[in-house]
Amino acid sequence: MSAPDSPLVIARRLLHHAWPVLVAQLLSMSMMIADTIIAGRYGTLDLAAVAVGNGVYVSVVMLLVGVLQAVAPTVAHHFGAGRDDEIGPALQQGFWLAFMLALPGIALLAFPDFLLALSSVPDDVGAKTRGYLLATAAGLPAVLLYRTFYAFNNALGRPRALMAISFITTTTHVPLSWALVNGHIGLAPLGVIGCGLSTAVVNWIALCCGTLYLARNPAYRRYHLFTRWQSPRRKELFSLLKLGVPMGLSTFIEVSSFTLIALFAARLGAESVAGHRVVANLAALVYMLPLAMSIAILVLVGHAGGARDWRRAEATVRVGMLLTATVVSLVGAVLWLARELIVGLFSEDVAVRAVALGLILYICIYQLFDAIQTVAAHALRGYKVTFLPMLLHALCFWGIGLGGGYWMAFHAGSRAAAPNVAGFWEAGVASTVAASLLFGYLLRIVTRRQRAAASVGL
Repeated sequence: MSAPDSPLVIARRLLHHAWPVLVAQLLSMSMMIADTIIAGRYGTLDLAAVAVGNGVYVSVVMLLVGVLQAVAPTVAHHFGAGRDDEIGPALQQGFWLAFMLALPGIALLAFPDFLLALSSVPDDVGAKTRGYLLATAAGLPAVLLYRTFYAFNNALGRPRALMAISFITTTTHVPLSWALVNGHIGLAPLGVIGCGLSTAVVNWIALCCGTLYLARNPAYRRYHLFTRWQSPRRKELFSLLKLGVPMGLSTFIEVSSFTLIALFAARLGAESVAGHRVVANLAALVYMLPLAMSIAILVLVGHAGGARDWRRAEATVRVGMLLTATVVSLVGAVLWLARELIVGLFSEDVAVRAVALGLILYICIYQLFDAIQTVAAHALRGYKVTFLPMLLHALCFWGIGLGGGYWMAFHAGSRAAAPNVAGFWEAGVASTVAASLLFGYLLRIVTRRQRAAASVGL
């Protein structure tokens, strides 16, 4: 086993992989931000419906996409080990799994009444939310198939195509959403439903672009992605599910711990939900930085794992953790200094701005610890360790974050009489602190075991 590269070389390799992923993620995130701005300027009820509806949509999509992300460490290990003949079949089985997951996903989006009933969403907001979710359901199969391609392409270290596709979809979505919401293409104004329809359209555009890229890029010909197509294989599908279900549940738990806040906070009124939505968008935007770095770490750890080079994997995690924490801290400082200007871009409603400004501080604290746990969780996925991280995610983000947040928002002290959405964010900070400590400890155990196994030639 060769000595690991220098920290500078590792950092350069991580950044080379992470920056196109970051741009792709930011472009995708900008579509949600655009919907928030477009719906917010159309009406407060539509903004609240986007907040609630997008919370449900993102939770469902990330649950299913998280399962499909098993393609990434699977392909990364094959690539690192030089098993080219296994790479094409892994993608094909991922596509079959995406088809299978699309049916329950569509059902959840098309019939969300039980979710809306649980959160006591007001009737006027609920009606608009149902229309938004039904529109997005039309694009769900495309989302799942494209994200399978997304995981595959990342695993092979070719993320720049993802950036180009995200640019195409974003530049299509923003004007299309604005036109549909406000009725500028010969249709009556559709309000929040226009955001959902535009989302569905660009998801199919992304899938078409990804398919063309796979079919026409000569670099993929050696994997025989389309010339040696395989039918569904029980063993391979089970392997993806065994690895991916914990990943999907982890992603769902983490994402839903915040997206579901919009559902629980709906009883506080449209202004509170809308203010939370603004801050949640900012938090998600900042999160794209550690997420991009974490995806790069997962891929490079997977490559090292496939080659059985555990010292390189450990060095990659160490450098990636330090680099990510430093960058996120700087971004948090900038966000705090420019908070009034940034919040003002999202809504002209004074009450909505007041709620959002009251929550900004939590993002600055939350993002640093969230970055640490995100890097650790993705590194563990690179090691193909997913089940215990799922349990830790449930403990931290549902137990401390969502459950604790509900108590702090509606029952803690004076909030029993005057509930406040800030309680959810206070608990969210506590949950990320706990997660960063627990995931860091688990990652340390895993790396030590791999190092010990390598030292005795296992």
